[in-house]
Amino acid sequence: MHEKAPLGEMAGHGTRVDGRVLVVAGSDSGGGAGIQADIKTITALGGYAMTAVTALTAQNTEGVNGIVETTGGFVAKQMRLALKDIGADVIKIGMVPNEETIESVHYTYREFAPEIPIVLDPVMMAKGGHPLIDREAIHLVRQHFLLHAHIATPNIAEVEVLTGMEIRSLNDMKHAAEIMITLGCQSVLVKGGHFEGDTLYDVLFSEDGLEVFEDTRIDTPHTHGTGCTLASAIAVGLAQKMTLRDAVVRARAYVREAILTAPGFGKGHGPLNHVHTVAPYHPEK
Repeated sequence: MHEKAPLGEMAGHGTRVDGRVLVVAGSDSGGGAGIQADIKTITALGGYAMTAVTALTAQNTEGVNGIVETTGGFVAKQMRLALKDIGADVIKIGMVPNEETIESVHYTYREFAPEIPIVLDPVMMAKGGHPLIDREAIHLVRQHFLLHAHIATPNIAEVEVLTGMEIRSLNDMKHAAEIMITLGCQSVLVKGGHFEGDTLYDVLFSEDGLEVFEDTRIDTPHTHGTGCTLASAIAVGLAQKMTLRDAVVRARAYVREAILTAPGFGKGHGPLNHVHTVAPYHPEK
């Protein structure tokens, strides 16, 4: 059972911005997932977010209606300029839609930031079922990103694609986590939120061994962007020099509270409350 971090300690109220995270991911015009969720999360937890936008999506809570992909060269340019000027403590990689962009991100990372830890959220499918990556590009995710990931955070569907195994139980999740390590990533958090039932499990496999986190399912449709949010929350924790486990524990607590306090916007899978850590600003009169 995970420990719930005190919410008042999450964002570091009254302290300076701490932890630079460069996010390489797609934009969600509805604001609930992707770059928008990443920026909100990193800011709400006291970090500084930079972005390299890989694609624009036209979507809302009911689904994705269209995607315009950014050229690989322009994604690389965004990364280079951020890294050369501001620098980064962690790079978070989310939706990278095609082979060209994966290659560009990979070579830019190898040239300009080979020592910076990567948090990989291998986004492949929108919550409504719309594919967000070319099938042909999946092998490059394994080849280029998994080999350099400090931690990967796949959900059940994603880990099935990456490992080639069917996952139907907690024991399957544990086995899949072990396989993910053999594929090259240093650590993995296999997320079990897509399973049916009232009890949910996440499996963390790291240099400290295997640990299972258990939670009770929250009955709500407002879970859009949970994967992006969790990965970015872990990324900013690592950027703030937290241990991996502490970063995961805080990130899971942050996401859970964001679901519990979701604003209820939209007709479909609504967004989370990313700013539950932030006190409203009231300037002195």
